[in-house]
Amino acid sequence: MKPILTVAVALSGAAFAMTAWSKDDPAAGAQLYTTNCMACHGADRAGMPGAFPALTDISKRLDAAQIKDKIRKGGGLMPPFSQLSQQEIDDIASFLAK
Repeated sequence: MKPILTVAVALSGAAFAMTAWSKDDPAAGAQLYTTNCMACHGADRAGMPGAFPALTDISKRLDAAQIKDKIRKGGGLMPPFSQLSQQEIDDIASFLAK
């Protein structure tokens, strides 16, 4: 009976670790924002009126899926960021939702 319990505990721990690993990380998103977004949208996410929109209240204008789609595909003056992984896009979106 003990070996079965040990395997069950090990498997549940592995499943938990995988879930924790793929969770959105706003801190990582902040770093990615600095690298990929700050040049246009600014350190304070205020943007530049007429050129680059403010991102301070982006979650009031777009839902999470729309934000992620915009990052991935771009639009208007914004280039696509197809080089970013889905996890990186999720992290940026979670940072912007703060």
